[in-house]
Amino acid sequence: MNSASEASIEAELKTKGLNVPRIDPAHIDGQIVGSSYYVFSGTTLTICVLTLRNGFHVTGESASASPENFDAAIGRRIAFDNARAKIWQLEGYVLRSKLAAA
Repeated sequence: MNSASEASIEAELKTKGLNVPRIDPAHIDGQIVGSSYYVFSGTTLTICVLTLRNGFHVTGESASASPENFDAAIGRRIAFDNARAKIWQLEGYVLRSKLAAA
């Protein structure tokens, strides 16, 4: 699931010829093999757990400040996006470790 800003950044990187080893949105999405969600009873707190290819789990969360504004689909989307954002750091670390060892 790419955001418009990710697509814009990718286009700019390609235009500028910045193509040395790096992480891109397709790589991030390729790490995700499953997702599950949980909303705590009586709350607006939504937790997303993403399962990655290597079996590692990453979590993201969302909560509506006002219960009247709670929408389960929106909560799931925000929690997913928050979990997915964490994968960038993890994958960046892995790539940097590989580059440092080369």
